[in-house]
Amino acid sequence: MTIPCPPEFVALAEKLAETARPIIRKYFRTPVAVDDKPDASPVTIADREVETAMRALINQTFPQHGILGEEHGFENVDAEYVWVLDPIDGTKAFITGKPSFGTLIALAHRGTPILGVIDQAILSERWLGGNGHPTTLNGQPARVRECDALSKAYAYTTGPEFFDEATLPAWNRVAARVKQPRYGCDCYAYALLTSGFVDLVVEAGLKPYDYSALVPVIENAGGIITDWDGKKLTIASDGRVCAAGDARLHAQALGVLAG
Repeated sequence: MTIPCPPEFVALAEKLAETARPIIRKYFRTPVAVDDKPDASPVTIADREVETAMRALINQTFPQHGILGEEHGFENVDAEYVWVLDPIDGTKAFITGKPSFGTLIALAHRGTPILGVIDQAILSERWLGGNGHPTTLNGQPARVRECDALSKAYAYTTGPEFFDEATLPAWNRVAARVKQPRYGCDCYAYALLTSGFVDLVVEAGLKPYDYSALVPVIENAGGIITDWDGKKLTIASDGRVCAAGDARLHAQALGVLAG
């Protein structure tokens, strides 16, 4: 059963993105300090301030909802509705001055994403999609494009270093089959897929806050996004993601990933 996304939740998602933008713009291309987290990934004051501000707004508006965030952990995650936040997806791009990062905002109902936002503060671009809400880019319809074969596909992954020994060979097989493999776009690659400029995105090792927002955005633009086994993504998925604008291409990619 598909759970529709109430308009008041959509309104809050928009407000969360609006809250993030001025903080990100304040710190972008400035000499911010960069700390390394235990997993060696970078984090800045911008990441932390954005998430703090978004969490405060959620708690003020819907205190009964849960929150799962990259920087400040989780609270009330057994709630029926849980917001999944990545204040800056692509911090490495952010700290090197490249506007391919984004703020990811998702709302999950009992673990399944039903609303998503990909917001690029510097370019003033916002993709929003949810159950009962066809995906838009800045309020205008966004749709994937047809691509029926790997040999015709433009495919993205953030970088080969994000795969491990078990998953890198699978990506290499895909990269060898597509028309053009591309790298280094973080969540922005999924946004470009949503708008019909990219055909396929394959990644592994993602966390719920990396992929949850992507699911409603892509699905409600006519695309398909699953794990590598073809299963629907939930906040409990294993982090292997395959997204395509065309179901035929998606099926071919899953076959190649499986070996």
